[in-house]
Amino acid sequence: MAIFRSLILILLVVSLSACSLLPEQEDETKGWSALKFYTEASLAMSEGDYETAIKYYEGLEARYPFGRYAMQAQLDVAYAYYKNGEYESSIAASDRFIKLHPRNPFVDYAYYLKGVVNFNRNLSFFSRFFPTDTSQRDASATLSSFNDFAELVRRFPDSEYADDARSRMIYLRNNLAMSELHVARYYMRRGAYVAAANRAKNVVEKYQRTPPVKEALEILVEAYDIMGLTQLSADAQRVLAVNEQAGNLDIPDDNAGKPPSLGRKLWDYLKLDEN
Repeated sequence: MAIFRSLILILLVVSLSACSLLPEQEDETKGWSALKFYTEASLAMSEGDYETAIKYYEGLEARYPFGRYAMQAQLDVAYAYYKNGEYESSIAASDRFIKLHPRNPFVDYAYYLKGVVNFNRNLSFFSRFFPTDTSQRDASATLSSFNDFAELVRRFPDSEYADDARSRMIYLRNNLAMSELHVARYYMRRGAYVAAANRAKNVVEKYQRTPPVKEALEILVEAYDIMGLTQLSADAQRVLAVNEQAGNLDIPDDNAGKPPSLGRKLWDYLKLDEN
């Protein structure tokens, strides 16, 4: 037993001696100034090395928490997170910048970046190359993106990002309306006419002047008619007719008239957008 203990002690001493012989890991950023941190982070960003950029931005703020470089790093790291696919971290960094610097001249960019992150977060690698109907995906990020852009436009109507935000809001609003219409169609196919009518009514009331309104009114007419609600069906039919005659439902689809891509044809053939 004593021999066994001696062997254990010898092995422990040898192990500790070996560790002491290893060279200490040097901190490459030791002695860096705030400017050096920011310059190296910016260089890494320009080269697409977002992980390194994030490391330097975070190092800058940790070592020099005050000053203009630290403030700029807090905003730039949000973009670096976004480019690195770390969407939650990007939004958290943007929110932090907004909270810490509400009067900063670049705070409008933080609001805009949040909208862009949510705008793109549901796009998978597959959907980037095989276009899908994004209105049939989870609408939570779409709604968050719309609200982010709406907040930007409300707070900073003259921002350089406001026009792009407004254009994206139109697309997102159409997408949200289409998402509701897909659910209404789903309920109609399954005979859940009350639920279908409620969803279609939601499209008509909340998303006026969007392409899905016409079909939503048609679903209302059909659903009410099947349920024997003749007066409601007639009212919906009258609203549909009046708006068709006035041309209020002739809202162009941006994709109308464009030949479908090979990816779109394959997607439709496989019926991957069906519920």
